[in-house]
Amino acid sequence: MSEPADLILLNGKVTTLDRANPQAEAVAIRDGRILLAGPEADAMGLAGPATRTIDVGGRRVIPGLIDSHMHIIRGGLNYNMELRWDGVRSLGRAMEMLKAQVAVTPPPQWVRVVGGFTAQQFDEKRLPTLDEINAAAPDTPVFILHLYDRALLNAAALRVVGYTRDTPNPPGGEIMRDGAGNPTGLLVASPNATILYATLAKGPKLPPEYQKNSTRHFMREVNRLGVTSVIDAGGGFQNYPDDYAIIEELHREGHLTVRIAYNLFTQKPKEELADFASWAKQVKPGQGDDLYRSNGAGEMLVYSAADFEDFQAPRPEMPASMESDLEPVIRLLAANRWPWRLHATYDETISRALDVFETVNREIPLAGLNWFFDHAETISDRNIERIAALGGGIAVQHRMAYQGEYFAERYGARAAERTPPIRRMLEAGVPVGAGTDATRVASYNPWVSLSWLVTGRTLGGMSLYPAANLVDRETALRLWTEANGWFSTESGKKGQIAAGQLADIAVLSEDFFSVPGEAIQDITSVLTLLGGVVVHGAGDFAPLAPALPPPMPDWSPVRRFGGYQERAAAGERRHAFAAACGCASACTVHGHAHWGAWGSALPVADARSFFGALGCACWAV
Repeated sequence: MSEPADLILLNGKVTTLDRANPQAEAVAIRDGRILLAGPEADAMGLAGPATRTIDVGGRRVIPGLIDSHMHIIRGGLNYNMELRWDGVRSLGRAMEMLKAQVAVTPPPQWVRVVGGFTAQQFDEKRLPTLDEINAAAPDTPVFILHLYDRALLNAAALRVVGYTRDTPNPPGGEIMRDGAGNPTGLLVASPNATILYATLAKGPKLPPEYQKNSTRHFMREVNRLGVTSVIDAGGGFQNYPDDYAIIEELHREGHLTVRIAYNLFTQKPKEELADFASWAKQVKPGQGDDLYRSNGAGEMLVYSAADFEDFQAPRPEMPASMESDLEPVIRLLAANRWPWRLHATYDETISRALDVFETVNREIPLAGLNWFFDHAETISDRNIERIAALGGGIAVQHRMAYQGEYFAERYGARAAERTPPIRRMLEAGVPVGAGTDATRVASYNPWVSLSWLVTGRTLGGMSLYPAANLVDRETALRLWTEANGWFSTESGKKGQIAAGQLADIAVLSEDFFSVPGEAIQDITSVLTLLGGVVVHGAGDFAPLAPALPPPMPDWSPVRRFGGYQERAAAGERRHAFAAACGCASACTVHGHAHWGAWGSALPVADARSFFGALGCACWAV
C-alpha cells in the first residue's frame, strides 16, 4: 500500500453505477477521489493510523446527485429572502406560513413566494385569492409567483411597485384590472415571463454579505437532498460578470459545497451576438477547476427562439426572424468551440432550431461540442433522430410533475403521454440527463424528479405516462448522476462510485430501490460528501458536518421554515416547534423552554437535523 485512505465508509448498500462493479459494502477515499468500492475487508486493508471510518448503518449509498439544469447562482442570492411552498400539501398550511412570515418581516422588505410549487399540489387544488392574501398581509408587500404563468400581488405590493390604472401593460405581460380599470394584483405572463421577472426585480435585494450567507444556506439545502453538482443555466436578470461576484468570492474562500458548471445567458434582445462575442474574449469553456468552471452558452441564445411554456395558454409562434437571429450566434459559438444549451419546449421550435444547426454543421462541424436542448416536452421522433445525427443531447426536467394537469387539459391525456418521450430518446442513443429547472418553475428537490421519472405521476396525483414512457429506478438514478457528466463535458470524472472518480457521495434516509414510488419524493440525504469531505449530516451524522452561521437577515423565512417542506408528520412537528421557538437566534433558550411540549413527539435525530439546518446548537437539548 503506497498511501492509506483518508476516509472509509463501512456497512453500506453501495450502488456504484459502475457496470463492472455494481454493488459494494464499503468505499475508501483518498485525496478527494474514490480509491476503492468493494468488500469491507478490502477497504479496511487500505486503512492507516490516521484513516477515519464512518459506519453508515446499512443505508443505501449512491453517487452524489448532479442537477443538469438549475439556477443555483441566482437562487442562492435570493434564497434567504424567499418563503418556500415547495412540498406544502395544503393551501391552508401555505397561508399559515405566509401569515407567520408577514408578522416578522420588517418594512420595506417583501414576503416572497417565488415558484417551486404548483396549485395542483394543494389538497384544495387552487391558489389563494387576492382577498385572502390581502387579509393575511394588509401592509406588508407580498409577491407570489406561480410557475411562469402568473404572479399574485397584494395591495401593498401594488403600491410599492407603482402599478395604477394609468400603468400600461408592458411588453411580455398583462396587468389584470377590475371594472374601473384598477390593477387587481394579478399579473399574467403573455407571451413571456418578462412582467414577472421585472416586477420581482423591483423588490429590495440583500446586501452582499447577506447574499453570501444566503448562497451558503442554499447550497447546504441542496446538499441535504444529496446534490453535489449543478449545471447552472443562467437566467433572466443574471448578468455576467456582475451577478457572479458572490459565487466567485465563495469559491475563492473555499466555501463552495456544490460543484458548479455555469452557462452564460444573454440578457438583451437584439444584442445577443454582441454578448457572446464579448464573453468569448473573457472566458473559455472548461475554464476553472472541478468546483467552479465555465460550461458554455445558454439557455437563452436569442430571444426570438425562446418558446415560453405556459400550458394554460396556446403555444406561442416564434417570429419569422428566429433563424436569421439564431444562425450568427450558432456560427460564433461553433467557431469558438463553445458548447451551448437552448431552451425549447415545443417540437415546432426544435425543428426550426435544428434547421439552423444543420446549416452551420455543413460548414463548421458540431461534433464534440456537447450542445443540447433543454425541456423538449413535445419533441417528435424525427427530431430526436436529427439530434442524434448531429451529436447533440437533451436535458429533461420535471416540469410536467407541476404542470401535467394543465397540459392534459389543453392538449388531451393522450398527448401528455410523451411529455417528454424519455424512453424514445434513450433508445435513439441521444445523451439524456435530468434536472429540475429550479428555483422558479419547479422545486430544486431532485427526489420529486426521481419519483416522477419512475411513477409518471404529477404532484397533484395525475398519472401522465404509460409504462412505455417510464424508466426503471436504476435508469432514473443514472439520469441524475452518470449521464449528467456529459452535459458539463465531464464524463468519467463523476457520477459513479468508481476508482479514480471524484468522491461525491450521498447516504440516503430511505432506500431508493425499495420504498414505494410515491415515497421517493420524501427521501433526503443523511450524509453528503463532496470530494470526500462531509458537507451535510443529519441525525447521528449531524456532528460530522461543519456549522453554518445562522441565516441572515434575522427575519429570514429560512430561520423559521427552512427550505423544502416535508410531507411527513415529523416535518409538520418541526415546523410547529420552529413556530414555538421563534427566531433561530434564541433557539438555545427557547429550545429548552419548549422541549417539554414537543420532545416526546419529535425524535432526537429529527431534532438534531432541524436545529442543525438552522445553524445552532439546540440539537444538544
